[in-house]
Amino acid sequence: MTAQVGTHVPSLIARASTASALTLAVVGGGMLVPGAASEAEAATHATKALQIAASKRGAPYKYGAAGPYRFDCSGLTLYSYKRAGKSLPRTAQAQYNKTRHISRSQRQRGDLVFFHHGRSVYHVGIYAGANKIWHSPKRNTVVRLERIWSKSVWYGRVR
Repeated sequence: MTAQVGTHVPSLIARASTASALTLAVVGGGMLVPGAASEAEAATHATKALQIAASKRGAPYKYGAAGPYRFDCSGLTLYSYKRAGKSLPRTAQAQYNKTRHISRSQRQRGDLVFFHHGRSVYHVGIYAGANKIWHSPKRNTVVRLERIWSKSVWYGRVR
């Protein structure tokens, strides 16, 4: 059994009995459940997706494009998560519908940030921390890091 919750935990688990190891696996808020994706695994995909999106800095916006050289907003998130090993639907609204919805206080780097008007999602980016996202904003712009400019946002975690 392995744990990705801290650098000291694997050595502790190696010296612990099975029952004790399961107790130690709870360290850091994630519990290891046989056959289920761990929070650490989800975080790894999110971190990879965030790094991939950042690597596309300066790529031009193009409506309907999903990379590797041009992107619209949902094309960037689709491409980044696909390269990180997770699949997402094509549009921002469909991506919102597929994610696990989380609160602002639960957001982590790599989570998706959905901009909405009423009940309709119109834009998506990848949360980079410090209230900023990587996104492909609109025509005549490029993929860039930008501060979240609206309070009309929802957050989603890719499963």
